[in-house]
Amino acid sequence: MVGVAKTGSGKTMAFMIPAALHIMAQPPLQPGDGPIVLVLAPTRELAVQIETETRKALRRVPSILTTCIYGGSPKPPQQRALRAGVHVCIATPGRLIDMLESNATNLLRVTYLVLDEADRMLDMGFEDQIRKICSQIRADRQTLMFSATWPK
Repeated sequence: MVGVAKTGSGKTMAFMIPAALHIMAQPPLQPGDGPIVLVLAPTRELAVQIETETRKALRRVPSILTTCIYGGSPKPPQQRALRAGVHVCIATPGRLIDMLESNATNLLRVTYLVLDEADRMLDMGFEDQIRKICSQIRADRQTLMFSATWPK
């Protein structure tokens, strides 16, 4: 699915509410499982904003665990969060690859993939990283791409 909407129009809610329903329909996480929902964002600022909005959206569903993974902050707390198990991982591509290479998580359970600001990620040169990440995700996933500026 491709969604285009202005900044501040509720794009995060548009993918996180269905993501919560998707998570609740899945078998429970087991130790060592990676996330069920993966949201990729081009910058740490956007990743943090998505996490903030996600926590607001899911505040009435405390059983759904989320984390935000991005560069420019210490890796150990992020690794601990992933190893503890989360349903939703919001990440920048580079830091997620670092976490995958350090075996802090895996993407075997991801069945709901969101590329937020997908066009910007491609413009910023993340295509190879996105391909590397997607190669580790199940082929039967749902993929959603969102943007405020997708070219016509």
